[in-house]
Amino acid sequence: MREVCVVGAGVVGITTAWYLAEAGWRVTLLDKSATVGTGTSFQNGGQLSYRYVSPLADGGVPLKALKWLTEKDGPLRFKPSTELSQWSWLGKFLMRCHGQANRETTARLARLGTYSRQCLEQLTETSKLPDFDWKESGKLIVYRTQATFDRAAAAALVKDVQSVLSADECIAKEPVLGALQGQIKGGIFTSDEAVADCHGFCEALMGVLATHPNFAGYVQEEVQRFEYAANGKLRLLTSHGVRGSDAFVLASGIASRRLAATLQMNLPLYPLKGYSLTAPIGASHTPPQASITDFERKVLYARIGDSLRVAAMVDMVGEDDTIEPGRIESLLRVARADMPLAGDYAQASTWAGLRPATPDGAPIVGPSSVPGLWLNVGHGPLGFTFACGTASILASLMGQGHSPLPLDGFTWPN
Repeated sequence: MREVCVVGAGVVGITTAWYLAEAGWRVTLLDKSATVGTGTSFQNGGQLSYRYVSPLADGGVPLKALKWLTEKDGPLRFKPSTELSQWSWLGKFLMRCHGQANRETTARLARLGTYSRQCLEQLTETSKLPDFDWKESGKLIVYRTQATFDRAAAAALVKDVQSVLSADECIAKEPVLGALQGQIKGGIFTSDEAVADCHGFCEALMGVLATHPNFAGYVQEEVQRFEYAANGKLRLLTSHGVRGSDAFVLASGIASRRLAATLQMNLPLYPLKGYSLTAPIGASHTPPQASITDFERKVLYARIGDSLRVAAMVDMVGEDDTIEPGRIESLLRVARADMPLAGDYAQASTWAGLRPATPDGAPIVGPSSVPGLWLNVGHGPLGFTFACGTASILASLMGQGHSPLPLDGFTWPN
């Protein structure tokens, strides 16, 4: 039996391990953390947003970014660095900031989203995963400016799934929006979008994976570098020594960039730092029933089980995942002003995570330029949404040599 070591135990790594085990590989899952899903997968937004996959790079975004940088509670922060990787990524990102590139990437990501939804549904049904607070609650995007709302309303919407709502209809559907009376112009509601606890999903899948006959085990080791053995075969140097395998899969978020560099591979990844609050919901609170995204402010609200998740912000500050108090205070101000009765913000837990993004917003899936090393990286803010789909694609490529979806725009180098 062929052996594979999956490096990274977030939602992308653990789904990759599952699909490879199902495909007949003897799988070892390796991570520096003692348990799965404790990094970027821990308290992210929780949205399974299959229809809203448009990448950040788009026409008009550079001008919007300049405006956001001047706002006290704006969604963007930027810390210039002397690192070439930051400026290289930004240059490539700006080259993708036009409508045609956005439409092309969105179309590819939409196909991947549809496929990933099918994969998750099949996985939960066949493996009988324990509950991870999945709920098809729908998604409401609200708009604060008339022009932006008009453009969204004029776009092609999916019949019987998506609908255009006036401001009054948004508030009638979600009374929690009452504090925004007079501030929003309308919204788009999509009935078949879902939310779930990403960390809970990782734990549930790990419980099932642990009993799989092809699973060799979970190993807690910190990876230092890739290197070559005397016979020329690729191997991994960790905090516990040297680890060999027939194949390796790099699925360790932004750390994938550093590890790939030990093999002279320059992965086009940059960490987009995001923040979240998780506030308990009590009897006196009126949380949203659907997940709600404030389009202009780039803040999302989602009920996940008995908690309210509030997630926002893109901080370009390098590989710094510390929780910056000022950003948390900013998020609390926005949440308390816009949805004061949605949850107990005084008891909210806080989180920050680094979302590993490519300049065009498309993940990189498939073989690398190094024999024996495969990639499943660069999912940005849509790791939970795309995890099952890219894991299934990678397992098919490694086992059968072909992909169930066209891979244009997803391969290395793309």
